[in-house]
Amino acid sequence: LAERAFLVTGASTGIGAAVAKAFAAQGARVAVHYNENRQAAEEVHHSIRQRGGEAVLVQADVSQPGESERAVEFAAAELGGLDGLVNNAGGMLGRLPTLDMDDAHFARVMDLNARSVLAATRAAVPFLKLRGGFVINTTSIAARNGGGNGAVLYAAAKGFVSTITRGHAKEFVGDGIRVNAVAPGIVATPFHDRYTSPEMLDAQRQSVPMGRVGTPEECVGAYL
Repeated sequence: LAERAFLVTGASTGIGAAVAKAFAAQGARVAVHYNENRQAAEEVHHSIRQRGGEAVLVQADVSQPGESERAVEFAAAELGGLDGLVNNAGGMLGRLPTLDMDDAHFARVMDLNARSVLAATRAAVPFLKLRGGFVINTTSIAARNGGGNGAVLYAAAKGFVSTITRGHAKEFVGDGIRVNAVAPGIVATPFHDRYTSPEMLDAQRQSVPMGRVGTPEECVGAYL
């Protein structure tokens, strides 16, 4: 991975931040994407630079049309091309039962978690074709089990990610581009700090054979 260029979306906190640091630790040049949390993204950027790595910051609201494409093009311009794209940006945007959500909520969740993956991948493919690069999508255990309380739409969006990963793996193999996904289970990130009560998280923890939730750092090996 040394000297190769990668864009990691949703890299200011959680799994994305851990993945960005892990790639940089292998000598890669990393574009650290964020939306609102610039301070956290700057801390990731500083951590990479402090250890002798190379990183650039990329701001974009990938839930908005054209923003995923802009982030990819900016990263490629700053890094001199792209060898890999990690589509990690996503979020639940609130726990709502299916019957309580409106069309606007549906659109926000699908735009952030599903459409952004397709848009970023389409924008990245021309760059990745030149280098035999790869795409890694972050899906979720929720794509397989339907999600927890109030998370059905998020789970469905991640189901889209899982399926499009399989399809893109076949569609882009002729261009020398590998497409895979990582499906984390219950991981201690700001995602759960925001959307999961301590009681709900404890119930989820009890479903894990090891008796604890995972950490972002435990996920990076699969991405590497």
